[in-house]
Amino acid sequence: MRISKFLFLISILLLPISPSSSTKSAESEAIQGLLTRLEAKRSPPSVQESAAKAVLRRLLPTHVSSFQFKIVSKDICGGRSCFRISNYKKSSKNEPEIVIEGDTAVEIASGLHWYLKYWCAAHVSWDKTGGIQVASIPKPGFLPLVSDDGVKIQRPVPWNYYQNVVTSSYSYVWWDWERWEKEIDWMALQGINLPLAFTGQETIWQSVFSDFNITIQDLNDFFGGPAFLAWARMGNLHGWGGPLSKNWLDQQLVLQKQILSRMVEFGMTPVLPSFSGNVPGTLKDIFPSANITRLGEWNTINGDTRWCCTFLLDPSDPLFIEIGEAFIKRQIKEYGDVTDIYNCDTFNENTPPTNDPSYISSLGAAIFKAMSKADKDAVWLMQGWLFYSDSSFWKPPQMKALLHSVPFGKMIVLDLFADVKPIWKTSSQFYGTPYIWCMLHNFGGNIEMYGILDAIASGPVDARISANSTMVGVGTCMEGIEQNPVVYELMSEMAFRSNKVQVQEWLKRYSQRRYGKAVPKVEASWEILHGTIYNCTDGIADHNTDFIVKFPDWDPSMQMHIAPKRRRRFTPNRGRRFIFSETSSPLPQAHLWYSTQDVVKALKLFLDAGGDMAGSLTYRYDLVDLTRQVLSKLANQVYLDAIIAFQDKDAKTLSSESRKFQQLIKDIDELLAADDNFLLGPWLESAKKLALNPSELKQYEWNARTQVTMWFDNSKSNQSKLHDYANKFWSGLLEGYYLPRASIYFSHLVKSLKENETFKLEDWRKEWISFSNEWQESNQPYPVKAQGDALLISKALYEKYFG
Repeated sequence: MRISKFLFLISILLLPISPSSSTKSAESEAIQGLLTRLEAKRSPPSVQESAAKAVLRRLLPTHVSSFQFKIVSKDICGGRSCFRISNYKKSSKNEPEIVIEGDTAVEIASGLHWYLKYWCAAHVSWDKTGGIQVASIPKPGFLPLVSDDGVKIQRPVPWNYYQNVVTSSYSYVWWDWERWEKEIDWMALQGINLPLAFTGQETIWQSVFSDFNITIQDLNDFFGGPAFLAWARMGNLHGWGGPLSKNWLDQQLVLQKQILSRMVEFGMTPVLPSFSGNVPGTLKDIFPSANITRLGEWNTINGDTRWCCTFLLDPSDPLFIEIGEAFIKRQIKEYGDVTDIYNCDTFNENTPPTNDPSYISSLGAAIFKAMSKADKDAVWLMQGWLFYSDSSFWKPPQMKALLHSVPFGKMIVLDLFADVKPIWKTSSQFYGTPYIWCMLHNFGGNIEMYGILDAIASGPVDARISANSTMVGVGTCMEGIEQNPVVYELMSEMAFRSNKVQVQEWLKRYSQRRYGKAVPKVEASWEILHGTIYNCTDGIADHNTDFIVKFPDWDPSMQMHIAPKRRRRFTPNRGRRFIFSETSSPLPQAHLWYSTQDVVKALKLFLDAGGDMAGSLTYRYDLVDLTRQVLSKLANQVYLDAIIAFQDKDAKTLSSESRKFQQLIKDIDELLAADDNFLLGPWLESAKKLALNPSELKQYEWNARTQVTMWFDNSKSNQSKLHDYANKFWSGLLEGYYLPRASIYFSHLVKSLKENETFKLEDWRKEWISFSNEWQESNQPYPVKAQGDALLISKALYEKYFG
């Protein structure tokens, strides 16, 4: 979880210390040795070639005979991983047309994707962001040839990492094998060769803890519910949303084995979890002399010990090494020897009990010792989020103590937020520790058009070619997937780009691939989007705070004495109903980093091109998303106008603007309902589908509903501190949840003016929270299929609000 209080305007002050040349040489040798050992764990060439062929069969079954795939040595690329595309020397009509070679199945799949993109103008996206566009690919027998010399693309750095430790909860929690198979195919096509593999670890923990006399019943208070496992794993909470049933544990272990088997078939190196010290409270009773402390409160309302204040086993305690070693050994027994890389994140948004560097060093050494006792070749992969989120604690002495607590080359750090706040620049390349340049991009799985394309197109290159660089990979570490496909396509390409990308030209080709044709108006729209929505350079981490989905929890009558501050607003102008102008107010502000007037123009261009692309699923997804984006920003201003009217005691305008805000929610809901990818129903149904009895059915649906709404605990008059963190622009959620909230709030404002009373914030909270609790407990079904014509609805809404 990336909590907002850590995200804004935090600076990192670290002294520049350059690693010595001898250190860099040792690092290079250590990494090369690691790569050599990992290569020995790969599947045989025949297995990998079959895995690559299977991707082609699932992606493009009509062209299975058109390609020949072959695993080759890295020697063809000077010792680096690469793929090579060449023409097949045909002697008969029915032979392949294109040969793709690579040192792993991932390289071959990446080469296939590269060829389909840059020679056939095809496009591959997640199903929920429009899916694939393959209509532009010529029929078998007519595939375009590459140059006579072929095409060879090398990786400039060894690894392309994928996932955040919380993606497993925000996006993957309800997946079955069918959905995981699609994701691993997508990963292979994008060139991902270092994926996190966290599924099913609770089953391993149950087995390990049983050897320490901890019962299944004891673990009911330790594991979180299915939708909150990520934070239970990190020691942020315990018990919330649980307990986990035997059915769940059994299902997830089987699923993990399928996931790992497929990753290994592709030649990927899965990253498995390890022990960080997070233990069940009952361990203290079983081992009373063990050095176990209770951590502080993490985002609960009243410090409720049913969920908060988890237990940490001190690394100096011998029991720490025993448990850590046992966990990794149990994984190896269950999964086989599939990796040497293990993830562990210490004190994720929990501050250590002391800033003493020697303590921090002992912590790191103990974690690594537990890994290396079970796997002598173990390498620790650590998210570098703590160096940003708690930068006031992690000063140079503390940072170096942790990074240098293990032998050089035995730790890899994820520079998790390098797209916005790169740590490598201010820490002398993590004080000589190998790191992976990562894009975080998305928080909470929110749906909002956002990105920094120019930073993605240049940041990894700048880091790699910088003096004394210790960069060994690129990574994609979003909290939630299936949004902003343009950002993820560009980021995945940076695993194969040695030079910076000219984004404007790249976007032109992207547009042609995504929609299957060149449409000048759409290309012009993307040019605007590049300079606005996808050019967020304000340094603020984007977490959707639009008022529809994150309704302000405040009493506007208490803010009237505050001095005004400048803000932007929509105002009428030149036949357009709304543009931006400057005004001033003490009112809350949603994140806004671009001219909405320009984005309205981009939407108009997009709509004008609809006649050429009405049948395109990728076009429809982007149209719905862009229309939603424009209207949600308009709704922010309408909300502010309603609040201004309340403060001016203008009951008529308050009533009018509040109705307009609520109508916008209804209109956006109708728009989203016209695309399968913006529905609440599939999220809920995928949760219920995993249930094997009525108890699980109720629990899983509650988990699914709660995560995207209240998130964590609340009292009768206080919302969860994390409410709306995982907000979603989904049809059904807008009318069923966000609309009643706004309606209740505005009705209390109107009543306050009518009766000349102060606004009763606590009364609103009680009524609203009661509704939320009931909604979370309910089982009302929501549609799983779209209704309506997205293009017609979008056009009508444009005319209604901007025409």
